[in-house]
Amino acid sequence: MSVAAANNTVRDPLPQLRQELSLHEGAPTESGAPTWTLQDPVRNQFFRIEWLPFEILSRWHWGDAATIIAAIEQETTLNASVEDVAMVLRFMHENELLEQRGATGTTFYTEKARQRRSGVWTWLLHHYLFFRIPLVRPDAWLERLQPWVVPLYSLRFLWLTLTALLLGMVEVSRQWEHFVATLVDTFSLRGALGFGVALIVTKTLHELGHAFTAKHYGCRVPVIGVAFIVLWPLAYTDVNEVWKLRSRKQRLVVGAAGITVELAIAAWATLAWALLPDGMLRGVAFMLATTTWIATLAINASPFLRFDGYFLLCDMLDMPNLHPRAFALARWRLRELLFGLGEPPPEYLGSKRRRGLILFAWATWIYRLVVFFGIAVLVYHMFAKAIGLVLGAVEVGWFILLPVWRELQVLLLKWPQIRSTRRSRQTAWLSAGLIALAAMPLSFQIQTQGILKSAQSFPLIATVSGQLVSPPPPSGTVVAGGHELMRIESPDLQWRTLVGEARSTATAWAAQAAALDPEMQPRLLVMRRESMTTAAALEGDRREVARLVPTAPFSGVLVDVPPDLSAGTWVARHEKLGTLIDPTQWRVETYLTEEAITRVSVGDTALFLPETAGRGSLALRVEQIDRDATRSLPDGILGSPHGGALMARERGSQIVPVRAIYRVALRVTDPLAADIPAQRGQVVIYASPTTLLGDYLRSVAGLLVRESGV
Repeated sequence: MSVAAANNTVRDPLPQLRQELSLHEGAPTESGAPTWTLQDPVRNQFFRIEWLPFEILSRWHWGDAATIIAAIEQETTLNASVEDVAMVLRFMHENELLEQRGATGTTFYTEKARQRRSGVWTWLLHHYLFFRIPLVRPDAWLERLQPWVVPLYSLRFLWLTLTALLLGMVEVSRQWEHFVATLVDTFSLRGALGFGVALIVTKTLHELGHAFTAKHYGCRVPVIGVAFIVLWPLAYTDVNEVWKLRSRKQRLVVGAAGITVELAIAAWATLAWALLPDGMLRGVAFMLATTTWIATLAINASPFLRFDGYFLLCDMLDMPNLHPRAFALARWRLRELLFGLGEPPPEYLGSKRRRGLILFAWATWIYRLVVFFGIAVLVYHMFAKAIGLVLGAVEVGWFILLPVWRELQVLLLKWPQIRSTRRSRQTAWLSAGLIALAAMPLSFQIQTQGILKSAQSFPLIATVSGQLVSPPPPSGTVVAGGHELMRIESPDLQWRTLVGEARSTATAWAAQAAALDPEMQPRLLVMRRESMTTAAALEGDRREVARLVPTAPFSGVLVDVPPDLSAGTWVARHEKLGTLIDPTQWRVETYLTEEAITRVSVGDTALFLPETAGRGSLALRVEQIDRDATRSLPDGILGSPHGGALMARERGSQIVPVRAIYRVALRVTDPLAADIPAQRGQVVIYASPTTLLGDYLRSVAGLLVRESGV
């Protein structure tokens, strides 16, 4: 019903109120103004009204707006107008509190039913995000059991519970290591099941606490059931009738009853764990104690979602509908900060309370943003990838993007006014500056860790266990290409070679003889194959012997030769005895992440800063970029297990990086680098610039690509 329609209607006889409605006196506001609660018992809904609407409704049966206005001005100190009566009429009409009879009533309720009717997809959306399942109608048996729970409201039980809490905390502090060890032991499938059962028990008792307390103050409790928020079950109890209570203290007691029950369970369960011997009962007490402490403090006491903490805060501040009112103030304040529209606030409050509500709204938005994103990620991982992606997107869209979209629609309607204000122009310039800053190149450097080594190297490794006949020259010796580097003798390999030579000669002679002997010709093919096999084995042994006398594949310098090597020294298999390097060509090898590798190109310049004190920096140029991720680090000193900067872990004899990294080789261009030793140092690559906006977009694109499986 529009304002004009309501103004026209009040000039006619007023429609009758529904006969089952009732008015209850409420607590006065903070300023002392009286309030009343209008109850709709059919839908178990309650509406808080102030003085003037109460005076209008209490005279509604007179049926004439003019008579009602005259009576109010004559019998009270209030001034009423046709607009006031029209406002009350519109409120009663929109909330279906008027009698609707005849054809008009039929049309009204038909239209309401049509508006509530939704399509299949809308129905699925709403029931995926939230739905309720009533389980029991407890009012009758709550009444019968009330005498049994009355002692729990006594001061004596309170002191007993506080004493149990104190004793339990003292005993837990004395057994703290055992308590922590028990907590760690519960991190298992069996422990998770135990916590689940404990959570069900405590939440059931939590809801019964609300129900019994509401009944204690004479309120009706029509239903207890389970609500599902994004398919997550939460127990609920319908205690809306507490709004009939005039005492704010009584409403606070009902609202805090669930938390109080859980804290009492935690106190007694903590004491039970401290006193009971090890066994099943002590395990149950531990589950109840830890579950109730965590669930109460982390969930129920939070005022940022519509749990007990929120309703307690509403009653303490005497502000029903706290979230919508705080959000409206925060949106108004945000519009004023950004656009300076000069609009009045949604409601007039003291400056201190208004600032507090605005800060509370911002804290709630941030809290909900984190929680809803977390639930969306959880939903995504709970289902198959395609289904989880859709369900997670639905939740993000409904809880996060939809409120933003609604605010944008409001701003679009106010666009002519927004465009004309000075503050809007300032905001536009500031936004443009922030976007430019986000798109501005901020960093041209990539800093990482690398290792400097020769571009050519030849390791001297003992391929078998043996004795040095001729050890390698000392470190620093210049060696020409083709020069013998060392000589090792292996008795086992020599014996195997002698035996192989004899066997090869014998099998070759036998194969030749078989070709001339008719009786041996049927086995000729087998004997020739045996001769070839022994000859191949002998050739392999001879190559192994040749490897014991390595020669320099290029001219260079020997480094890392152990100083204690001498003729006659026995060496083990795979023992490293030195390295031949080319001192005229040096390179640096480093490893970059997936994000950094996209900014580097062949030909980019760089610097190497050795860790050794007194060494100057070296000029570099990018020479090679691997496009496949490195599975293990050949240079282990770059990994974190050996003090390097790359996060890695040891897996057997290999150093495996924790995340995907790519090898980059850089050539040293400094002509003075001929005598430097191989060493670790910092690498600074002058790559393509990065921007905050670009980094964010690349991160989002990478996430989408990874999760889509493309």
